[in-house]
Amino acid sequence: MRVPNWLMTIALLVAAGGAGGGGFDPPWNPPPGDGKNFTVPGIDNVPDLQGDVNDPDLVVFLAGNQYMVVRDLVLAFKEAYPAYQRVFVETLPPGVLVQQIEQGALIVGNLRISLKPDVYAAGRRRMQELQRDKGWFAQTADYARNRLAIMTRAGNPDRIAGWSDLARLDLPICMPNPKWEAIAVHQIIPALRDAGGEQLVDQIYTRKVEDGSNFVTQIHHRQTPLRILEDKCAAGAVWYTEAYFHAVMAKHPISMVTLPDSQNRYSVYTAGLMTDAQHRKAGEDFLHFLRSAQGQAVYAKYGFLPAE
Repeated sequence: MRVPNWLMTIALLVAAGGAGGGGFDPPWNPPPGDGKNFTVPGIDNVPDLQGDVNDPDLVVFLAGNQYMVVRDLVLAFKEAYPAYQRVFVETLPPGVLVQQIEQGALIVGNLRISLKPDVYAAGRRRMQELQRDKGWFAQTADYARNRLAIMTRAGNPDRIAGWSDLARLDLPICMPNPKWEAIAVHQIIPALRDAGGEQLVDQIYTRKVEDGSNFVTQIHHRQTPLRILEDKCAAGAVWYTEAYFHAVMAKHPISMVTLPDSQNRYSVYTAGLMTDAQHRKAGEDFLHFLRSAQGQAVYAKYGFLPAE
């Protein structure tokens, strides 16, 4: 039987990962293998909700830039603690996760998730603020450290060397939104200010936003690489580990510009056991695991630095 041309076209698009991202649509983590997989690129695709949403043994709200770590991290945790086999992890921006906790649920499309976290993780500064203002955590632990990099198109054809290049009028860029991305407020904007003063900050975060050459993201660790892969942006500021994952580990057509310490900013990640954790022992064990040799090995694999 002759296969219609339209059916062949659909089959090729699905095999390539869809048309939207040129075959590079998320999720970029390998999916679980014990059920019917119905992931449709650009339509039914929920990359930042990972694991078992039904009757979990542990619920973790993890800083969104760690999406690439989750699969290996959870597998290693299950091996070290076999009593916990149903683990659910969200890797949305920390500010969004805070709103989810405060409002009691997360709504994605037509899906509503009312699970409460046992463990919440974010940058150390944000965790200290939450503890001061809300008293959410029974205990906390620092577990990893990160720094900034610039993600570019493959081969860096625009010859981006540092922060000032992002201000070029002819360069379409993606930058984290200061409204809900702490990386913008506490790392990127201070680095821009040191490199070029308020003029550089204004050029990138005001003028280029107004003229449309700076796309400010809603969830930078997903949108920036995808927009670069779609050739909608030429570059964007991200965490080093995000650039490393795409350029080196996933071997996507993306390059990275590393920044010297004099132009960089570091952040320590802290995890906290929620005072009202429903799976308290599992949460305590997870905090211990993050700092264990097994947990640290997973983070090192993906380019993270030790907390200390």
